[in-house]
Amino acid sequence: MSENRDPGPAGRPLTVADVLALPVVADGDPRVVTGVEHVDRPVRWVHITELTDPASFLKGGELVLTTGMPLPDDTSGVRRYVDELAAVGAAALVIELVRRYHRPPDALVDACRARGLPLVTLAKDVNFLEVTQVVHALLLGNQADAMRRTQRVHEAFTALTLRGAGPEDVLRAAAEMSGRTVVLENLVHRALVCEPSGSTAEAALTDWERRSRSTPAADRAGIRGPEGWLVAPVEYQGETWGRVAMLHDPSGTSGPSYTFAPARTAVPPPFGPEDVTVLERTAMALTIARLTHPTPWERAAHRNALRDLAEQRHHSPADARARVAALGLPTEHTRFVAVLADVPAESETARTEARLSEELDASGAPALVGLLGPSRIGVLLALRPSQPWRQAVERVSRTVLDPAPGTTVSAGSPAGDLADVARSFREAARVAEATEPGQLLPPDRSFHERSDIGLRRLLFALRDDTRVQEYAERQLGRLLDHDARHGTGLLATLRGYLDAAGNKTVAARAAGVSRETVYQRLHTIERLLGRDLESGEQRTELHVALQALDALRGR
Repeated sequence: MSENRDPGPAGRPLTVADVLALPVVADGDPRVVTGVEHVDRPVRWVHITELTDPASFLKGGELVLTTGMPLPDDTSGVRRYVDELAAVGAAALVIELVRRYHRPPDALVDACRARGLPLVTLAKDVNFLEVTQVVHALLLGNQADAMRRTQRVHEAFTALTLRGAGPEDVLRAAAEMSGRTVVLENLVHRALVCEPSGSTAEAALTDWERRSRSTPAADRAGIRGPEGWLVAPVEYQGETWGRVAMLHDPSGTSGPSYTFAPARTAVPPPFGPEDVTVLERTAMALTIARLTHPTPWERAAHRNALRDLAEQRHHSPADARARVAALGLPTEHTRFVAVLADVPAESETARTEARLSEELDASGAPALVGLLGPSRIGVLLALRPSQPWRQAVERVSRTVLDPAPGTTVSAGSPAGDLADVARSFREAARVAEATEPGQLLPPDRSFHERSDIGLRRLLFALRDDTRVQEYAERQLGRLLDHDARHGTGLLATLRGYLDAAGNKTVAARAAGVSRETVYQRLHTIERLLGRDLESGEQRTELHVALQALDALRGR
């Protein structure tokens, strides 16, 4: 009989559909006449009966096998027979069409359909005893396997807790163990962590808040809401902090397929005891992690979302929109502006991040706030299309500068779509790279933007580029060497001359020397550098070289 030991999918109970797919049953050409939508019912046992009242010997969950010999002849008796089976919770009724019947009686079909009881007919002779042996062996084997898997679940989550795993690690483990999408949310229905399995973040998180609010809370693990989520509470210091939810595959295709059954709409497989165990251990591990991780998980969620957006690490734009919307940020009819705040003291960065996050929350301004580096805070503002973006950035800048004076705040230009946010972050980063500490700003603005970048700031941003270094050295190196060896100030004379736009009289007056002295020094400069200072093009090249030298020296 070993050829019949085809186990059902691991991690869930054996179902009516699994039993009908076994070779020992499939050889009888089974056909589901009624209740095809219920073939996912779990089978607890197999019961062979030729009694007129088999329900008195059942406890629920049995697959009932009969040749049809004991069925009453009258319609009311058949209806009573089916009513009793349905009332006790029989998984299905299987009748062999070989001896008494060659087609199922209409009264039996009608009664089973009325009670939603799966009625399965067998067109060929089947050894019922062999069916019970095979199925019972599978059930007992599945129980042993389930115990081993449960032990592995406990061991895995214990290991995660002992090594101080964060919520992302815990949910990733839960999704891998269950093969389901798992989501962690707080009390205001913000989805902080989502680990998709067999679906996408878009499918799992689209319209999250509405769907979550329609799913009632539970004080223990249980199935809730119109979508049949398996949910469990997560606590913090004795109070409910949020919950973790295990979702069905939104595609509805994760359930088994049944070649013996008529075409039907695929439904997701039910949650089994092992799913409950995984979710309960997930909630427990999260409760412990919440106590041991000092950073609020909402802030960690913002940090992760910002990094994913800035580095374009999402699987698709649709996934990005779903994740951001699930965190409470509007994504439709919205302009986005990326802001970077570089705090001078790394030790003040976390405190400044918390202050900024609290202030934006209190003002009702939709934004993501999070650390992007040891001393860099990132902000993503979500603004109405008509809302002046510079005013919004100015409020952010002032809020940051209050607790952390000396912070450099840089902004990218607005992005009309979430998919363009990475470009806004890149612009803000380039502005920050081109901004020296203490860089002067217009009197009515406390942040830097792309339009501020002129030649000097561009060269400052490129100061580590060896091509800029080589250019400055090639243009001015011999002049610098001469000043170093002879103690002269020819570089200062050249700077004054170029700042005076080639006017020797103005340069002499600014330096406090005679025109003749300036003429002599300029002649020496031309000889050392092999340049013609009367050439506007060559003066421009030398002026750029001086700006590059200042950037390299941090002037």
